[in-house]
Amino acid sequence: MSRREITRKKSIPRVVFAWTFQILLVIMFAYVAVYFFGQTRTNVGQSMDVTISGGDTVLLNVMAYKLNGPSRGDVIAFRTGGSSDSQSNIKRVIGLPGETVQIKDGMIYIDGAVYLEQKNYPAITNPGLASEPVHLGEQEYFVLGDNRNNSEDSRFAEIGPVTSDRIEGKVWYVISPSEHRGFVS
Repeated sequence: MSRREITRKKSIPRVVFAWTFQILLVIMFAYVAVYFFGQTRTNVGQSMDVTISGGDTVLLNVMAYKLNGPSRGDVIAFRTGGSSDSQSNIKRVIGLPGETVQIKDGMIYIDGAVYLEQKNYPAITNPGLASEPVHLGEQEYFVLGDNRNNSEDSRFAEIGPVTSDRIEGKVWYVISPSEHRGFVS
């Protein structure tokens, strides 16, 4: 056997190993990307109209809140009742931990000051539990649907303030149907 043949035989396992390693690396990267940024949820109902319609499928960023909690205005997915089997809800964060939220005369008040939103949402006709001041504890968030008068959210006892351990992630992109595809703001 010539030197060239020996080198070629030694290089075949090396090439196979290199290809195998690269393929495994790509698979691991894809898994991490899909797990952390590509989990999907389907919006049920009309509570987030016009931002997200009923039946829209969205992508979640599950890493978004590992270091810091949600910011005011973020759209989040969360589970109700503390059960991992319960359906996900999608709502917008209005009140942050330690704040006091109240709804009166159709307006949202945070710590006694009127909260002026970036978008033009309708005046709230049913303040629910927030007709009286709602004091948020540590790790509690007050959420509302964008369709303010047709949403079951923190104003009602079935949902109430959302604790950070129930938050699944930040909704960041609508993937279907195609006519609604785009980033969530």
